[in-house]
Amino acid sequence: MYDDDKKNDGAETEDRFSPRGDRGGSGGSSRRKYYRRKVCKVCIGKVKVDYKDSDSLRRFTTERGKILPRRITGTCAKHQRLVAREIKRARALALLPFVTK
Repeated sequence: MYDDDKKNDGAETEDRFSPRGDRGGSGGSSRRKYYRRKVCKVCIGKVKVDYKDSDSLRRFTTERGKILPRRITGTCAKHQRLVAREIKRARALALLPFVTK
């Protein structure tokens, strides 16, 4: 301990270490929003994943050509790996672009 800390009685040390001071946290509600879990469209059978079908693969990519993550598409882990593999095959055969401008 330093001599300065003993003189201040700890009143100033809280302000020194907290980045926001006395303003507090986010100020919003403490409730979490409930989001409905997305269902894997491939498991249901609504979407057929095939590297030759570029239209169905485009729904799993962004406008710039990046593969969308599971939390956005709602696919299960097994089918996300399948989708990524098929997108990469389609890119190699020039059916899907790697990037777009």
